[in-house]
This record gives sequence, structure tokens and C-alpha cells, in this order.
Amino acid sequence: MLKNIKESYQHSYFLYLKLMAVGIIIGLIVGVIDMIFGRGLLLIGDIRKEYLYCLVPFLALAGVLIVFIYQKFAGKTSKGMGLIFEVGHGTENKIPLRLIPIVSIATWITHLFGGSAGREGVAVQLGATISHKFKKYFGFPNKSKIFLVIGMAAGFGGLFQTPIAALFFALEVLTLGNLQLYALLPAIVSSFVASWTSAFLGLEKFNHFVNTNFAVTPLAFVKFAILGIIFGIVGNLFVYLQNFLKKYLSEKIKNSYYRIFVIGILLSIVFLMLHEGRYTGLGTNLIENSFSGKQVYMYDWIIKLILTTLTLSAGFQGGEVTPLFSIGASLGAVIAIFFGLPIEFVAAAGYISVFGSATNTLLAPIFIGGEVFGFSNLPYFVIIVVFAYLVNRKISTYGLQKNYFEE
Repeated sequence: MLKNIKESYQHSYFLYLKLMAVGIIIGLIVGVIDMIFGRGLLLIGDIRKEYLYCLVPFLALAGVLIVFIYQKFAGKTSKGMGLIFEVGHGTENKIPLRLIPIVSIATWITHLFGGSAGREGVAVQLGATISHKFKKYFGFPNKSKIFLVIGMAAGFGGLFQTPIAALFFALEVLTLGNLQLYALLPAIVSSFVASWTSAFLGLEKFNHFVNTNFAVTPLAFVKFAILGIIFGIVGNLFVYLQNFLKKYLSEKIKNSYYRIFVIGILLSIVFLMLHEGRYTGLGTNLIENSFSGKQVYMYDWIIKLILTTLTLSAGFQGGEVTPLFSIGASLGAVIAIFFGLPIEFVAAAGYISVFGSATNTLLAPIFIGGEVFGFSNLPYFVIIVVFAYLVNRKISTYGLQKNYFEE
């Protein structure tokens, strides 16, 4: 019996070593792909800014091209993040490799012609696609979900270079209230390796140290709680509007070519009329303005919210997270004065909390706050994010996210 126990432990240690080795390999591969995708997106953003009036008017035609690509070549990959969640929940067992070029090209097209969209959804899909191919070399139970989590952590970590936040995002996003802890070791390895790899290859990370030193008095606690509730409501507003627009537009304009063409024309006009393309692309300009003392309008956050949900609901490709960061940061920058708190601190709180509310994640936004704005702010961020998270945990920007408490 003792011999059997010893052999069991030895087998477990050997499996852990194999998973760590695979985590390193996945991290390296995904880090390289994230760098290519991320650098490409930055280049495209620069081209769009330089030739704004030559490119944005053709957003509708670009949308038609995206629909054609997806209908002609995508197959099941057209589900995007939905496919990743289906694999995570066991209702699907395969992620075709063609997802990588299709989603990358479609996202680049969206951004080149001015669509208001993000990038993290693409990175997570890329990482999950690569990682999931490694499951065939292993025979242990639940291997499909484990490799999915490993890849999601690598994809997020490689693009944003926030490996701790990426780890917890991958662990908690599939099912609200249930961490996928069985993937903890290889996921943290892949996340850090992907982050180091993309940084080594020249992909830059956004960070902005926020120097604060508050005493968490009862008054401060109440202020933080109110901020969390406000940011939580905004995160949920994003999800509600996105869900409403997807359903409404699909019912009113059933043909996907017509739908993306009509909405594309509308978006082009609005993007060019409102501050010459201020709300195109990722929204990093709004983030920069929020932390540099540049002009942030009272209405920046709501216009970015509306245009992002409209862009994604029409069928353009990209993620939601970076726009959520920009919505939260620009909102925080304009409401800070009402709380008597530093603008940079409230902008940082909005940056992480709106994201947490919209994605139903708790630990990931807290650690993004630490990795981007400084870990000295963690006690304050915890309070704000907790209240944002608790506002409404029934909906998510990821429609197939499960709720552990309702199962």
C-alpha cells in the first residue's frame, strides 16, 4: 500500500513538471503571437490617425468584408469568445486553428477603419486556441478545460503584461464564483512567460504609478463604496446596452451584410463629427488624457460606451476590455472632484472597476490595479472593486459565462 501511495505521488510530481514545461512552451508561443497582434494593432492605430478622413468613411465597406470573411471561412470560429466558453463548459471540444488569422485580420480591419472596439478578446481566443492543441498529449481528466485556462492566461498576460491579473482572469471568468484552481500551476507559468516574451520582443505595457496614502476612515470607506456602486452600474449599463442592441439590430435588420453596412455608415458619420475621431479605436487616447491632465469631457465615457456597444453589436470584431478601461478612466476623471479625491486615483479605480463589473470578475481587476497603478493602492482598490462587483452579478459581457451559485 505504501508503495502504491509513493508511486501516486511520484506520478503527480511528474505530471506537474510536464504541465510546467508545457506552460513554458505555450507562454513562449502565445507571447510571440500576442506581440505580432499587438504591434500590428498599434501600427494600424497610427495609420488611422494619420489618414483618418481617408479611412473612417469606408468603415461600412470594411464591415461588409468582415462579414464575408466570417461567412466564407470562419465556420464555428464565428462564435468568437462564445466558442471558448463552450469548450470551457464542455459543450464543444475543438477550436480550429483558423480562428487565429480570421479573428486577427477582422480585428485589424475594424480598427483600421475606425471601429470602437478592444483587443483582449482576441488575445484570449488566440491563447486558448494554441493551448488547447496540447491536450492531445495528455490523458488526465478535465484536460480540455485545464489547457483552455492555461491559454487564456497566456493570451491576456502576453497582451497586457499583467500576468497576475491574467492568471486570475482565466481562473474566474468561465464560471462566476468558481475558480478553476486545478489549472493554477501551469496557468501562472504560461501567464508570466507570455508576458516576459511579449515584453522582450518590444510590446510595451501601459502603467501609471498612482501615489496615494489614504487612511481608511469610515468616511473614506463610504466614498469608496459609492464609487464602486457608480462604476458597477456603468459596467452593467455597458452589458445591458450591448445585449439590447445585438437583439434589436438582429431583429430589425436580419441580413448581416445590410446590418453592418447601415450601422457602419452611421458610425463613420458620428466618429468624424465628434471631435475628429476621438472615439475611434481602443480608447487609449481617453485613458492617456485621464492620467495626464489633458481634456476629458463630461460626456466622453457615455459616448465611448454607446459607440463601442454599437460597433460590436453590428458585427465588427474586437474585444471589450480596453474600451471598458477607457470608459471607467474617463468617468473617474470627471467625478473625482465630487468626492474630494485625486483625479488619477479615481480614474484608476474606474479603469479597473467598470471592467470588473462588466465581466463579473473580482480578483482580476484588483490585481490589474496593482500591476498597472501600484500595489500600494490595493487596499482601496479592493473596497471599490468589491462594491462594483456586487452591483449585479447576473449578466456579463461574456454571454455564456455560467453562475456557480445558480447551478
